[in-house]
Amino acid sequence: MKNLKKKYLNFLSLLKQSLTNNTQRDYTKGSIGKAAFLLAVPMVLEMVMESIFAVTDIFFVSGLGYEAVAVVGLTEAVITLLYAVAIGLSMAVTATVARRIGEKKTENANVVAGQTILIGLLVSLIVGVIGVIFAVDILKLMGGSAAVIKQGSSYTSIMLGGSITILYLFLFNAIFRGAGDANIAMRSLWLANGLNIILDPLLIYGIGIFPEMGVTGAAVATNIGRGVGVLYQLYYLTNGFASIKLKANHLRINFIVLTKLINTSIGGIAQFLIATASWVALVRIVSTYGSSAIAGYTIAIRVVIFAILPAWGLSNAVATLVGQNLGAGFSERAESSVWKVAKYNFFFMVTVAIFFVIFTEAVIKIFTSDPEVVKYAIDCLRFVSYGYGFYAIGMIVVQAFNGAGDTMTPTKINFFCYWLFQIPLAIFLAKYVDMGVTGVFLAITLAESLIAIVGVIVFRRGSWKNKLV
Repeated sequence: MKNLKKKYLNFLSLLKQSLTNNTQRDYTKGSIGKAAFLLAVPMVLEMVMESIFAVTDIFFVSGLGYEAVAVVGLTEAVITLLYAVAIGLSMAVTATVARRIGEKKTENANVVAGQTILIGLLVSLIVGVIGVIFAVDILKLMGGSAAVIKQGSSYTSIMLGGSITILYLFLFNAIFRGAGDANIAMRSLWLANGLNIILDPLLIYGIGIFPEMGVTGAAVATNIGRGVGVLYQLYYLTNGFASIKLKANHLRINFIVLTKLINTSIGGIAQFLIATASWVALVRIVSTYGSSAIAGYTIAIRVVIFAILPAWGLSNAVATLVGQNLGAGFSERAESSVWKVAKYNFFFMVTVAIFFVIFTEAVIKIFTSDPEVVKYAIDCLRFVSYGYGFYAIGMIVVQAFNGAGDTMTPTKINFFCYWLFQIPLAIFLAKYVDMGVTGVFLAITLAESLIAIVGVIVFRRGSWKNKLV
């Protein structure tokens, strides 16, 4: 009993450490399990808030009617391209900052942070100008009706015009993660998204002293929330409260660092675009079987994504551990970190899979009671769950490559497994083996499992240990 109590108190102490700011932690020494926990907890909580943020605008805007929802959906489809750039750059920034921190070259990490700000400013200016000037044309291009364009052009203009807040939230948090300050990244996103959740109904519906702005209010709320989050991040970056201490001289253009960041980010951007485009292709195949199939597929995949957030937290922790340990010259510790965290992730994901396989129907009926939709959603969730053990290892290995700065290897794996294997297999099973939409679900399971197998084979060759960033 005493041992159990001691373990519980130790856990609470470790949990408290993970949520408090402590820039003196050295993730290149000590227990790998403890290091992974300290990094993963705030990263998981950060992504929980991100998942909430993703549905907040739709939830509040839905009260304005389907046209307002269409405005948000069409604009988000365009912003996905910006996310690809932001995520790709973030991978490069995390890997580079982690490497410099591991090398104990903090000043060099500060320079990387400064160049990150310059890149983000340039990209956001380009996107912002295009968004403000061509908002109406963008909605037309996306297939928006005249009513949608009339109601939503200001929303699109504000969202794209304020793209700097999107980019900087991603990039600044990438800096914090690379430096091991994951708790600051978590708090900035909770602040940004928390404000958005509060302001959304106030500005959309004009509650109290606030003006009624309709769907435009959602854009204003989002940009205010994200803007405050960015200011919070800048406060920590410039006032010496984080591992990175940004000063004016770090904003001078350094073409060597800029070039390395851009080169490394190309693979990250391609990774995201390849994966996203493949999911769009799958939706297109599923859509041929009717609205019920699409609804079932959408519900099941959202359940899957939400359930594996802790696994993504662990995989992001691996990126930091690999980067910092390679920087410190501890390549064997970097590899050991990957296998140890992969083991934790495997047990977590298999546990979730067992739960989903046993209680599939109960989980799906939380979201819908339509018999046709339930049937498709159950099939999808069960089939995807069968591959959870493989996914657990695959996502860890992929992030290990990214943490080492080797973003092109996962890009090649994604292209092979998604576009040369998954999409043709889905079409073959669905259309030619006459499995219907179940063939698509099976193709997802097999493709994601293949990513894990190929990833492990390539990872064991060890070439990622010699990647320079």
